[in-house]
Amino acid sequence: MRGEVGVAAGLYSYAEFGVCVLGFLPIMAASSLLHRGDPTQRKPGRWMRRLGWLTSKLTPLWDFGVEGDGPADITRRPYVVVANHESVADPFLLTYLPWDMRWVAKEELFEIPVIGAAFRWSGDIPLRRGQGESVRAMMDTCKEALAAGIPIMMFPEGTRSKDGELLAFRDGAFRLAIEAGVPVLPLVLAGTKECRPKHSKWFGRARARVRVLAPIPTDGLTLDDVAALRDRTRDVMSEALSDLRSSLGVSPVGPSSRPLDRQPPAAPEARAETPARTPAAG
Repeated sequence: MRGEVGVAAGLYSYAEFGVCVLGFLPIMAASSLLHRGDPTQRKPGRWMRRLGWLTSKLTPLWDFGVEGDGPADITRRPYVVVANHESVADPFLLTYLPWDMRWVAKEELFEIPVIGAAFRWSGDIPLRRGQGESVRAMMDTCKEALAAGIPIMMFPEGTRSKDGELLAFRDGAFRLAIEAGVPVLPLVLAGTKECRPKHSKWFGRARARVRVLAPIPTDGLTLDDVAALRDRTRDVMSEALSDLRSSLGVSPVGPSSRPLDRQPPAAPEARAETPARTPAAG
C-alpha cells in the first residue's frame, strides 16, 4: 500500500527521527574531531549512514532495499558514484548501500539548525551552486578524497526532478571522474517519491529500491570527452530507471517522457539538493 498516512504515523516518524539525530550527534562530533585529518572521512561518514539507515528502519512506512552488487573492488578503489534524484528520501535509501562514500551536498543543508551539525560532522562536502570559488573548492576536495581511495557521491541532475523524469545532467561528476582517472558508477532509484507525498507534511507508505549498474570506465578519456561520458551515463541510467520503475509498479509524476536537453549548464555542479548523504549503515 502506498500513499499518505495519518497524523499518528507522521508524528511517530518525526519523533523517532529527532530522537535518533540527538542521540547520534555527540558520537558524530567526537568521530569528526578524532578523524579531522583523514581525507576519506570514512568513520565520520559511517556514523551519518548509520543514522540514516536506523531512522528509515524505524519508520514502518518505508520498505527499502538494494538490487545488485557494487564492484568487487569498491572498498579499495575510488569511483564517482552518480544517481537520479526524485525525493528528499533518496539519501535515506542510499544509506542501504554497503560501502563508504563522501557526498557532495548543497551548502544550505549545513546551515539548518541541529541537522546541519550532522552534515558538518559527517565529512560531507559543501557546494554553493553558481559560485565558481565554491565549485573549485568542492572539486579539489573531491580529488583529494578520491586520491585517498574513497568513492564520491553526486546527483548529476543538480536538484530534484519535479516530474520524476531525468533532468539534463551537469558536467561536474563526469569532469571529476576523467580528471581523477576513476570510473563512474551509476545507480538508479525509484519509489522514494511516495515517501513524502507532494504538498504533504507527513510521510507516505512506500516501497523503494536502488539498483547498482555496471561501472563505466574513463581510461583514455580527456576533457573533450566529458559530454560524451555524461550522455552515455544518462542513457544507461534512463533505460535502467524505466525497468526498475516497471518492476516496482511505480511511475514518475507528470509526462511519461521528456526530450533530453544535451546542452550542459556552464557550472560543473554536483549533488545540489538532497542531503548530502543523509546517513547509512556501514
